[in-house]
Amino acid sequence: MSVDTTNATSPVAPIPPDERPPLNSGDRLTRAEFARRYQMHPEIKKAELIDGVVYVASPTRHRQHGKPHGLLVGWIITYAAATPGVDFSNNATVRLDLENEHQPDALLRLEPRYGGRSHVTPDDYIEGPPELIVEVAASSAAYDLHDKKRVYARSGVREYLVAQAYERRVDWWELREGVFTPLPLEADGTLRSRVFPGLWLDPAALWAGDTAALLAALQRGLTDPAHAAFVEWLLTTFGSDPVS
Repeated sequence: MSVDTTNATSPVAPIPPDERPPLNSGDRLTRAEFARRYQMHPEIKKAELIDGVVYVASPTRHRQHGKPHGLLVGWIITYAAATPGVDFSNNATVRLDLENEHQPDALLRLEPRYGGRSHVTPDDYIEGPPELIVEVAASSAAYDLHDKKRVYARSGVREYLVAQAYERRVDWWELREGVFTPLPLEADGTLRSRVFPGLWLDPAALWAGDTAALLAALQRGLTDPAHAAFVEWLLTTFGSDPVS
């Protein structure tokens, strides 16, 4: 007995590695094409599309990137755990517009039901501007402080923090009338968020790799009346389990 295979669907054969379209720094792609190529290259751990131009990250070093990155992630997780309606992410893709798909080192965001402007898409990416983006940059020459900074300001990211490894400095800006303005260093040596009251950072502890001192400064922020007032405002305004 013969079998009619006229309408049978054949499985799509995977594309051999040597036939996959490349993803290189400097390529100019649409966001859709960038995402397609990125998915085809699992060996690339971090690539970003900034104003239509591809940037593929170089391998990262422990002291220059890995350790400060880890400390900052722990810092934002601790804050999120103490603050309702606040979500965090580590190295997740953020879709800002049709020419910008970034992968920041860390971020904090308000959930949409708490007034946040970003949301998680059905395919599990963040879309829209998070309230705070955190990057670890090799130096002040990195594109984090130039191309990405302009995109974040234009997209409405409310605060932007860049830790510069070679200079051992932290710059933290807040968006005012469409322009990033530096946050001041307080008398006790901390930088303090305006969007997330109680989010205090000790830059000296960060560069010393002193986890205890870094978290001690944050704990002082979390016990500050401004954080308690922020939590009360979130719960009073939106409720403990608000409806989206």
